[in-house]
Amino acid sequence: MEFIDALVTSWPTLVKGLSVTLSLTALTLTFSVILGAIIVALKMSKVKAFSAFATAYLAIVRGVPLIALLFVIYFGIVSIVKVDAFTAAAIGLSVHSSAYVAEIFRSGISSVHNGQIEASRSLGMTRVATMSRVVAPQALRVVVPALVNQAIISLKDSAVASFITVDELFMSAQRLSAATFQPLTYYAIVSIYYLAIVGAMTYLSGRVERYFAKRG
Repeated sequence: MEFIDALVTSWPTLVKGLSVTLSLTALTLTFSVILGAIIVALKMSKVKAFSAFATAYLAIVRGVPLIALLFVIYFGIVSIVKVDAFTAAAIGLSVHSSAYVAEIFRSGISSVHNGQIEASRSLGMTRVATMSRVVAPQALRVVVPALVNQAIISLKDSAVASFITVDELFMSAQRLSAATFQPLTYYAIVSIYYLAIVGAMTYLSGRVERYFAKRG
């Protein structure tokens, strides 16, 4: 009975935290797609300096734990420009996610047979036209389902933002736990929230994968 009471009475606070989590996840996915596209373009560039920069970026971002990257970005930015914790978290999570989104894009591009690219170039199509008209439409079958899965990962990763005081879902549960001295109750409740959202996103991912499988 106490658990049910806590579940009911905590929902205004946790739903408010959930809205922050969803906003943070949406921003992370948006900016990581933009950054990932830039990085994969640099990685595939024939200019060695661009390719080397992309390789170093990927190695650093993948090699540094998310929590460390978030702290470096947060305290590094704050020491130069005054920004709030939410903005710093969005930047940190986007940078972290962009390395994996870049790999998703690379895998999508690699899934297109090289013969099609060569045929397009032999017909006089520019590199940009080949990518937009031939490669991109086919790569979407690989990229879109993987991006939905990445969104699920970003949602769960957003809990790390609580370490820099972003009042998202997990931080809301921490506050309730500290106020009531019932950590097990509120961490169990917040786990239910995460399971519900991840379950919905997993269902969406399955639908997206089936849609592109039929188109393939």
